[in-house]
Amino acid sequence: MLKITDLKKSFGRKEVLQGVSLTAEPGELIHISGINGSGKSTIFKIITGLLKADSGEVISGNEDIVGALIENPGFLEYESAMTNLRFLGDLKHRFDEEKTKDLLQHFDLDPDDTQAIAKYSVGMRQKVGIIQAVMEDQNIILLDEPTRGIDQESIKQFAVLLNNLKRENKTVIVASHDQIDEINYDQRLQLINGTLSDE
Repeated sequence: MLKITDLKKSFGRKEVLQGVSLTAEPGELIHISGINGSGKSTIFKIITGLLKADSGEVISGNEDIVGALIENPGFLEYESAMTNLRFLGDLKHRFDEEKTKDLLQHFDLDPDDTQAIAKYSVGMRQKVGIIQAVMEDQNIILLDEPTRGIDQESIKQFAVLLNNLKRENKTVIVASHDQIDEINYDQRLQLINGTLSDE
């Protein structure tokens, strides 16, 4: 379980988060909407430890593993998608080659393609970013604008992936502008003026 209590964060004089609280249970799909600059990415960065909150608390279980796609994914630009994913998976010794190949094929990407990721389109890079967030059997998954640049067929594939993750009892939080009909979210929230509320 992921529990966030009264997160506050300011950048200079700008108060971005004014008291964000959220409880996310295993098997829940949660959608957070909000205008650009509303603080969606900031919440994810605090959960993953990339940023420190001014105050508030983030609690998860000792066995929880967080996977995240936040803003634009960075890669080893002159290596293939598979080489990139193997490199990332090996950092924590959690690389599963067969699962990673299956995920690439799910998104119509060829695991044996040696093309450098620098030549990938925005949508293709985004799909690799989604894959790295889920390929290590992470059970808390944070996806920031995951469908940016992705075509309609790939959005359907993304919806299938999320519904599969839900069945596997994973917690998935998606921050995006998109409303995807094929995804039945358990919570739909809005981030307005630094606080989360039901849509």
